[in-house]
Amino acid sequence: MSLTDKAIERIRELIRTGALPPGSKLPPEQELSAQLGLSRNLAREAVKALAVARVLEIRRGDGTYVTSLQPSLLLEGLGGAVELLQSDSGALLDLMEVRRLLEPLATALAATRITDAGLREVKRHLDAMREAREDVERLNSHDAAFHRAVVSATGNESLLTLLEGISGRTLRARIWRGLVDDQAAGRTLAEHEAIYAALSARDYALTQAAALLHVSNTEDWLRRHLRASASVEDDTRTTGDNTDRKAS
Repeated sequence: MSLTDKAIERIRELIRTGALPPGSKLPPEQELSAQLGLSRNLAREAVKALAVARVLEIRRGDGTYVTSLQPSLLLEGLGGAVELLQSDSGALLDLMEVRRLLEPLATALAATRITDAGLREVKRHLDAMREAREDVERLNSHDAAFHRAVVSATGNESLLTLLEGISGRTLRARIWRGLVDDQAAGRTLAEHEAIYAALSARDYALTQAAALLHVSNTEDWLRRHLRASASVEDDTRTTGDNTDRKAS
């Protein structure tokens, strides 16, 4: 462990033990470095690293504070990481596998906790999806909102943030464009309707099954799409090689 890592860990320990609770202000840099038993430069680097991780917030002219430490804040970087993995087909399929493991269970849990108001919110986005069948951007927006409303009904903020991070907007848009091109949007909309019907019945098992079918079908489409894209790239590369050989 580097000295900077040690400084980061010591500040984290102060937060974990409650010596620095959420919303509290860190002592001045000189005092903090003395408390950590490390140089001011190391303390400064540790603070910067924890600010990037949203554990600390640096307020210019005021000082450094511990953030709220809410899951939505600490885990929001996951979405950015997922966006960076969009070009890696292997990583993309791994993320879809994680979604398949988590989302059906989260959706089933929502069936046991969702309120009438929550159901109305889910239905509002489902109705909007039906109306936007030919508009990929609107479909993508209401698809994301549909699933957010479902998982929000669990009351589990960590679960919501994780699933939103895994199912990034870019990936959803990519899938919806492909589904519209393949004329499979109708089937996918029917899967959303099945999820809503199971939620309305407050049926845990049926809701889990409906969500699993939906995510599995989406994952299957993505696998086929990636294979087809790889095949096209191979054909293009082969054609290019043959052209080069003929030219030479």
